[in-house]
Amino acid sequence: MARLRAWLCYRDYKRPYTRYSKYKKYCFVRARPANRISRYTTGTQGTFPVSIHLLAKSSLQIRDAALESARQASNRIMENALGKAGFFMQMRVYPHHIVRENPLASGAGADRLSTGMAHNYGKPIGIAAQIKKGQPIFTIKTLKEHLPLARKAMQRASHKLPCSYQILVEEKNVVKKAAAKAA
Repeated sequence: MARLRAWLCYRDYKRPYTRYSKYKKYCFVRARPANRISRYTTGTQGTFPVSIHLLAKSSLQIRDAALESARQASNRIMENALGKAGFFMQMRVYPHHIVRENPLASGAGADRLSTGMAHNYGKPIGIAAQIKKGQPIFTIKTLKEHLPLARKAMQRASHKLPCSYQILVEEKNVVKKAAAKAA
């Protein structure tokens, strides 16, 4: 049975391979695998006084399945406690990079199946997001009293992703419309 190669082989930040177009003369990628991320925003978009960001501590590539798993884990925590109206969550990265694999056979009869390094370009096997150091991956906006819950959701999301992450909290001074009119 075919198995996915360990992501350790692809985790390092590499030159982007993204040239996909609906016009044949501009499309240098033969086939683009499907994106596994179902939603990039969840919750209710509104003005929330607190923003929590999940920042990468190093440059790397993250597979789309890992991003979707992290999104589901953090969204489940927030949605079960607050419902959809109590927060707004956004995924801040998109998996543009197409990952290739040169399948190398080993074992009996491998010399008849494999071309070795003679034709080593590889076929597309998946897609990944390229992340730079300090780039936000997820953002959750919520009320100040829900800050510990949002931190827990971000911590859960970071466990689903490769590498280590930092949680940054931003508090905004939200001015009420009534107070602004009175001034």
